[in-house]
Amino acid sequence: MASALDDDTQRALGEATATGRAMLRSAQKDLQKVFIVFLLGFLGTFYALRLYIWDFLRTVTESRMRAEVGESFEIIAQTPFDVILLQAKIGLVVGLIVALPAFLYFARDALKRRGVWRQLPAARWKVATVVGFAAALFIGGAAYGYAVFFPVMFSFLAEFGFEAGFAPRYSIVLWTEFIVLLTLSFGLAAQMPLAITGLSYAEIVRYETFRDKWRHAVVGIFVFGAVFSPPDPFTQIMWAIPLVILYGLSLYLAKVIVTTKRGSDQIDIRATLRAHWNVLAGLAVVGAILPYAFYIYGGRGAVNAVLSYPLIDSRYRVLPPGAGLGVDPQTAMAIYGGIVAVLLAVGGLAALIYAGLEVDPDGEFGDPTAIDLTTLDAGGIKAAPPEAFIELSEDEAMRYASEAIDEGDEAKAQAILDRFDETAEARQAAQDDGEGSGDADGGDGADDAAAEPGLGDRASRAGDSFLSELTDGEQDADDIGGYYTDIAFVAGSLRSKSFRLVATFMIVLVATFTWFYIGGLGAVRENFLSRLPPELVGETALEIITLHPVEALLFMVKFSVLAGAVAVVPMVAYYAWPALREIGAVRGRQSVVFLWVGSLTAGLLGGLALGYFYIAPAIISYLVADARAYDMLLTYRINDFFWLILFTTVGIGLLADVPILMLLLNRAGIPYRAMRTRWREVTVGMLTVGALMTPADIVTMFLVTVPLMAAYGVGLLVLFLVTGGGRRNLAPPADIVS
Repeated sequence: MASALDDDTQRALGEATATGRAMLRSAQKDLQKVFIVFLLGFLGTFYALRLYIWDFLRTVTESRMRAEVGESFEIIAQTPFDVILLQAKIGLVVGLIVALPAFLYFARDALKRRGVWRQLPAARWKVATVVGFAAALFIGGAAYGYAVFFPVMFSFLAEFGFEAGFAPRYSIVLWTEFIVLLTLSFGLAAQMPLAITGLSYAEIVRYETFRDKWRHAVVGIFVFGAVFSPPDPFTQIMWAIPLVILYGLSLYLAKVIVTTKRGSDQIDIRATLRAHWNVLAGLAVVGAILPYAFYIYGGRGAVNAVLSYPLIDSRYRVLPPGAGLGVDPQTAMAIYGGIVAVLLAVGGLAALIYAGLEVDPDGEFGDPTAIDLTTLDAGGIKAAPPEAFIELSEDEAMRYASEAIDEGDEAKAQAILDRFDETAEARQAAQDDGEGSGDADGGDGADDAAAEPGLGDRASRAGDSFLSELTDGEQDADDIGGYYTDIAFVAGSLRSKSFRLVATFMIVLVATFTWFYIGGLGAVRENFLSRLPPELVGETALEIITLHPVEALLFMVKFSVLAGAVAVVPMVAYYAWPALREIGAVRGRQSVVFLWVGSLTAGLLGGLALGYFYIAPAIISYLVADARAYDMLLTYRINDFFWLILFTTVGIGLLADVPILMLLLNRAGIPYRAMRTRWREVTVGMLTVGALMTPADIVTMFLVTVPLMAAYGVGLLVLFLVTGGGRRNLAPPADIVS
């Protein structure tokens, strides 16, 4: 049996396996030391969690909560082993991370023999600098989270749930995972300066790309924040604004580093000092005066007033001069002045050096077509801008390559030819626009390029050929190719209306979320509980809790998305009706959509009223009374409680709409037999909807799907009776359809 992996993959896996075995053999005599390091990391983390970290995390969580909210806040364990298993898991991860460097160190001999461990003693300080800088950035990002973001976020989340009548009872597992995820996200996001500078310095991604695509970066930051932070605008802004500022600082740092690299031969620190000593001396004097002016003219009081603002942790204050240093105020201000003077002078020197390097204020660094390719090596050829090769003729490219071969640099020759070939399409486009060089030989090359089919033409012909083979040249509705063509045709008819569809979806989503956000969620809870027997919903009988900090907000987002999707469905049907009628999927005039909307809305509202006033209170009252009969403490998760209300109210309306929709579809031209024979596809679709729109629980998924399939069966029965077993349909005759 042939292997599923190609030779290169098998070779790579074999080398990795051999390297791992060699590392284990090399470190075998020191594995006890590695295990001791692992054990120290494991036990240290385990007991640090027990003795310090849990209290620290709880203090951070409660630090900005109001007194009554803090009294209701609890961290709970759902199983007897939650706490100890969580401590063991975290300790295991930390122990492995701590032991990995020790294992690599003891296995270095095997890595050296296999050429993996490079001997770069002169570059060790660079590696240490990068690692230290990355660690400092990670710590800085995490510090921002714990000092500013977490206290405000948890205060908002707990108070939001408390005001809506939900008790904050966070599961220790979910709470810890949430904090760890956000801590990692802040720490990794803080690596932005290092990542942007490193990529720009190595020319993997040019600095100009980061500079020109800043709008995309800002959108990406807000999307990243929407994923990793709670889905409310306030915390997303607290997440995104520091990252946007950090992106700007990263751009400036990358600009300095890249400019310095490109003009390193122009750096002359001594000449800069001689030319601008007066500016640097002035900066030093200003730096020496600033601390004195800050303390004398009320700077300390102003900063402390800002720090007392409710959104900022009140534990942080600017201390009097000398506090904590053990010196008098005058000596302390002299020390502060010296530090600030040195920092300003060094920063000014760096800015002056950079200003002398910046030849082009626009960041283009000269005319790319004026680059002398003969002075570049193979790496420089690969990194050169494409404009340097677009203006070349074929003879010039061959001449440069021949000169490189004569010099014994075959890699440079190959790089020149590769870059020349890569820019063939751009060269042809420039000549078509009248911007070509007009060289006769270059023209011949352009003719050859023009004779070659373009990428778009080849892709179009390949797609046509593929669809032709897939559908055997026919557009039959039973073929996959026919389905694809029909779907693409209907989707294309909606393209011009996409702005209206998206705008409607967003308006309904935002309006629904805002209504929940300003008190609608608590109002629904109060109104619904008022319909239950009073003895079942007393203060000690039924308590609705949140196990996850963002559980209430996530429910609001899901329901808002569902409401937006439902609001868009009638518009999609109305705008897609002409295209559907053209391919023969439906019959009747476009205005029939209003009949659909009216019928389905009536069924939905009728079922919702029936469920809200009768079915849902009866079901929940029975469940609560059954549990209270055995003196059980009832604590329902907000997610489960509201989805139960949704299923027993809106769900009843949707069930009533299934037979109505089937009658409407039959009137639109879909025959009874097609609905009966396609029940498998309908079942799969309902299972998919149940999996996406219900909590992550297979039981609730089937609790949704089974009633829907029962309603589908009722619809088939109604259609069987109305159509006489499929012998006639409700669709109007084709000759009266306009």
